[in-house]
Amino acid sequence: MLKKRLFTSESVTEGHPDKICDKISDAILDAMLAVDPMSRVACETCTTTGLVMVMGEITTKAVVDIPAVVRRTVEEIGYDRAKFGFDCHTCAVLNSIHEQSPDIAMGVDKSLEAKQGESDGFDTGAGDQGMMFGYACDETEELMPLPISLAHKLARRLTEIRKTGVVDYLRPDGKTQVTVEYLGDKPVRVDTIVISTQHGPDVETDQIRADLIAHVIEPIIPAALMDAQTKIYINPTGRFVVGGPQGDSGLTGRKIIVDTYGGYARHGGGAFSGKDPTKVDRSAAYAARYIAKNVVAAGLARQCEVQIAYAIGVARPVSVLLDTFGTASVDEDAIRDAVLELIDLRPAAIIKRFDLRRPIYSAVAAYGHMGREDIDAPWEKRDMADALRAKFN
Repeated sequence: MLKKRLFTSESVTEGHPDKICDKISDAILDAMLAVDPMSRVACETCTTTGLVMVMGEITTKAVVDIPAVVRRTVEEIGYDRAKFGFDCHTCAVLNSIHEQSPDIAMGVDKSLEAKQGESDGFDTGAGDQGMMFGYACDETEELMPLPISLAHKLARRLTEIRKTGVVDYLRPDGKTQVTVEYLGDKPVRVDTIVISTQHGPDVETDQIRADLIAHVIEPIIPAALMDAQTKIYINPTGRFVVGGPQGDSGLTGRKIIVDTYGGYARHGGGAFSGKDPTKVDRSAAYAARYIAKNVVAAGLARQCEVQIAYAIGVARPVSVLLDTFGTASVDEDAIRDAVLELIDLRPAAIIKRFDLRRPIYSAVAAYGHMGREDIDAPWEKRDMADALRAKFN
């Protein structure tokens, strides 16, 4: 008998305090890469009432007006007047940035292998030690787990109806959450939907509920996945007027599960936003997603999780693990061997394969870095699937 279980994932809008910080950090990264593609950036942002602080280690030839980037990003999100609790025009912006540590730089500039005479042009060492995970499954068209896929779509729709004026009392801060019921390993229905959204002071909860069901939930959640027992909670506290940095402080890298797989797959712990691609926290996590997605797209497994681990200053991974959770149609070790024949996982090779030294990161700072087939996210391509499939024909 198939076991019934529930799994829940959440997303947040770009106006959530932590996501404001992710967006600012990646906007600064993009501004620097646009001028100097070799920029080394590790940019953190924090925010609270009336204040944004940018800090970190940056080495670049680019001259960037950081306060201007901060204010423009906050304005694009929608915090452009005091009554929203945060104003891009009047908030304080503090800048505390210094150059990258030379001890780290010498390991990134020239890998251990290159120092030992193995140079072949891909001489960048990993910017830190650590392990990165990638995951894919066949639950959705974009090969992502259904709970996080639906949570992201609800969050993006919430922002869309705010920015287009479909619902004019909404404000930028918001969160979504979706609980999916599984029968065995198959999603069969949506059990619970939670949406919390910042709003104007004069709107009633009943109107918010009616509008969000009509304009957010019904256009996004397939009717076939809902039934009379599906629970819907809209602003369950009853009021959400004070939001954004006025309601809660924010920090870059505090939504790493939102950024990836909604908790459905493992996470190495490293954040993405504000980091240039020599940081394997970012680039190797993208490579791991690319591998997993192409394995599933090739029909070699219904689920695939990939772990890649590095040592600082060393180019080649110290380990690569591929797990299909018993869903592979061919030998799992053979899949791993085929993958490693087709993709070079040294940082410089990953950067070249995906053309990562360009300003593409602000677009993924909210609504997920994985499964983004709506934008230019090269790690979402399925262009290795045919070559993988051919290895087993």
